Amino acid sequence: MRLNEVVYTDAVPVEGYGPGFFRLGGKVYEGAIAVLPQGIAPWGGYEDTATLIASASDLDVVFVGTGAEIAHLPAAFREALEEAGLGVESMASPAACRTYNVLLSEGRRVALALLPV
Repeated sequence: MRLNEVVYTDAVPVEGYGPGFFRLGGKVYEGAIAVLPQGIAPWGGYEDTATLIASASDLDVVFVGTGAEIAHLPAAFREALEEAGLGVESMASPAACRTYNVLLSEGRRVALALLPV
C-alpha cells in the first residue's frame, strides 16, 4: 500500500474538536461555525440559512454536524438549502469533520456547518 501526504489547496481542514470548540488552521473557534470557501464564520444554527446559501454557487454539498449525536435537520432548514441548489447531509459533528476533510482533500466543493459537541 502506498500512502500519500494529503495536500489541501486554499481550503482549511478541521484539525480537531472538543467540548464547545473546533480547531482549524491552528486557531480555536468557540461555538457553532460554518466552514466555507470564503473562510470560517460564526454560524447561528438551524435558523441561519443565509450564511450557507451565500456560498451556494461555489458548493455542491454542505455537511451539517448536529453535535455529539446525529439528529434530524428541521424541514425548513433542509428545504431552504435544497431550494438554493445545495446538497445537505447531516451527521454527528465528529463524523461531519472527518467526511469534510476527506472530500476536501479530493478537491470537492464542500462546506461544513457545525454545532459543537
